[in-house]
Order: sequence, then structure tokens, then C-alpha cells
Amino acid sequence: MTDPRKISIKEYTYSLPEEKIAKYPLAERDASKLLIYKDGSITESVYIKIATHIPASSLLIFNNTKVVEARLLFQKLTGGVIEIFCLEPHEKYPDITSAMAQQGSVWWKCLVGGASKWKHGQVLEKKISIDGKEGILQATYLEKRAGYFIIELSWSPANMSFSEILHHAGAIPLPPYIKREPEKEDTERYQTIYAHHDGSVAAPTAGLHFTDNVFEQLTKKNINTTFVTLHVGAGTFKPVKSETMEGHEMHAEFIDVPLETIENIHAHLSHPIVAVGTTSLRTIESLYWLGVKCATGNKEEINEITQWEVYDSSVQAISAADALNALIKWMKENNTGRLIAKTQIIIAPGYTFRIAKGLVTNFHQPNSTLLLLVAALIGDDWKKVYEHALQNNFRFLSYGDGSLLWMSS
Repeated sequence: MTDPRKISIKEYTYSLPEEKIAKYPLAERDASKLLIYKDGSITESVYIKIATHIPASSLLIFNNTKVVEARLLFQKLTGGVIEIFCLEPHEKYPDITSAMAQQGSVWWKCLVGGASKWKHGQVLEKKISIDGKEGILQATYLEKRAGYFIIELSWSPANMSFSEILHHAGAIPLPPYIKREPEKEDTERYQTIYAHHDGSVAAPTAGLHFTDNVFEQLTKKNINTTFVTLHVGAGTFKPVKSETMEGHEMHAEFIDVPLETIENIHAHLSHPIVAVGTTSLRTIESLYWLGVKCATGNKEEINEITQWEVYDSSVQAISAADALNALIKWMKENNTGRLIAKTQIIIAPGYTFRIAKGLVTNFHQPNSTLLLLVAALIGDDWKKVYEHALQNNFRFLSYGDGSLLWMSS
């Protein structure tokens, strides 16, 4: 396996005109254009017809995370506004699900807009309306760390969970490149129709195009579907600023996958497995490497995949079947119905895919780790794909059109 640490990000850029960035979603989710790349050829379709481009008996894997209203605005007595963007739970919580279920108060890692006007220990207060009754949300500045703050959020009524409080007090955080304020429509449209587990601050956008009608077409063709959970962090928008990838710190994100899903993936290894979204792809490839740890006796580290470890020359690669078998066995021996771990895996040219054979994804920003992932899958043809999309009126980024990319053989 080639080590991608020496990759120069300058080789993975292109010119993206502002007018190509979709500011709003289309009226119909499944009317978005679909670029199909296979064996070096490019064709065009629309999402409502995606089933016609996927072989029967394939397995599509979706990320069912749910975007939370992570953007909180507090007004100081002096009139100034402090914006708190909730990134991820404090490390004292084992995972996002348990942190979201906290009642009364919670500690959270946050970005803070206007932080210079907020004194350490000062309490901000916000009145919120909950089913016609008044509630209170308070924020206390506890600590500043490199790149973020630790904020204590507390509320009444105290018997409500943090996810419920965010729903009443916060706003959906649109990506930074959508330069407008969130509107009512975004609450529904910046969310997949199958979103289930609270925890993301960004949508798994490849899934935004899927409707009940599309799922019906997949079922008719005997295309199987299953779900994993990766809670998308704000780091997904973080541009690569270092000259080489070695200097870039990949964002770590929580994955949460049921045992039945891993068994389902294992059962479909002889058929094409397609990840819907880069987050689903990172999740299933992380499952492989967690399985490698189980198989090679490294079981104390089943809770994490770090950024570069899969490229370590000492790592012993095994078959996907053996890796998933080992993971399934470990989960059963430990009576674990769900695998919860953190993954920081970076998938870039030089990576060997172990489970995914295809990817459904939107068009990504220049100089991004997401573009590197696409290049890892289809090689230098990513340039041809993006040039075609730019020349043929495809809409880019989160609310834009998308592609079905089959791995280069």
C-alpha cells in the first residue's frame, strides 16, 4: 500500500465558480442529475432512475445519522450576539448517543462566534418556547482549548434531553459555502428521509436525493439496503491547508453499527457493495480495519481507527470475509449488539478498498479530503468527471447533483 502522506493537495484542486454551488435544493429530491462513471466512461441520468444503473443483488449502505440544530444564538444584556456552534460531546461521555440523552446539563466542545466579548465563567441565557411553555437555556464558558471551547449547557425543564433542547433552541447549521441564513425549508431538506440517530452537524448529503419512490425502485430490482451511523462533524468542511497530507489532521467521527448490519455486509461480499456517501464508505472501510484488529489480537484498540494506521507497513491485511468474521465473533463473545468506535481514517490515493466497490456522492470542494477519497476510488479520472460536471450544468456541493462512481479495476 502506497503511503499517501506525501501527497500534495495542489494536485487535487480545480476551479469552482460561485454560480455552480447550489444555494437551494431542487423542488423534488430525486430529480437531481446523476453522473455515472464506469470503466472510464461517463453517462448521465437522474436519481429517480438510479436503480437501473446498479446490478440486482447489490447492497447499498446508507448513513442514517440525523443533523441536529447545533447553532445556538445568545444575546448579551449589552445587545451583542454570541453564536455557539456545538461540535461534539466532551470526552467524559462515551459516545454521542449518551451525550444527546443527558438531562438538565451537558458539556460540549463548541466553536464560539464573538468569544472575545464573553468572559470566562459568565453565564449566557436564552428563553425558549417548548410546546407553548417557556424554558430557559444557559451557557457557561468553562475552558478554551486549541481550536474550540468547552461550554456547559444547562436548561429547564431539566427532564428534557439535550437533543430535545437543541430542537427547540437551535437552528440547522448549513455548510459555510451556502452563504445565506437557514430557512424553514432547510429543516426538512437538509436531512435525509431516513435520518434517525441525532448527532451530526452536517448532512450525509449523498442521501438527500433518495425518496420513498427511489427505495421502491431499488426493492423491485432486488437491490438490498442497510444502514450504518457515522455522526458527521464540522471537520468535513475543513480545507487542507498543509502542503502535503502529512501535515493535515483528519477529523475523528463516531460510528455506531449494529451487529446485524455487519452480518448483512458480510453476507453480500460476493455482490457489489455501494456506499451512499463518503461517510458510509469511511464507516464500512473502518469496519474492515477494526476486524483486522480483532483477527490479529489487537482487541484492546477496537474503539478507534487513527488517521494513518491503515498505511503502516506492519499492518497485516486479510480478506474482507476474515476481517468481518473476526469482528462479528468478537461482538458476540462480548455480548455487544452495536459497535461504537471513533474513526479518523483518511482515504486517499494509495488506499486499497476492502469492502466498497462503488460510491454514490455529491461533487466536493477543491483541496478537500473528500476529493482525495474520490480520487482514491477512480484514480486520475476524477479530473474527467469533475470537468464533465462543470461543463454540463451539474450543481455542486451539499444541495447539488451527484454521481455514481464505480471503482476503477
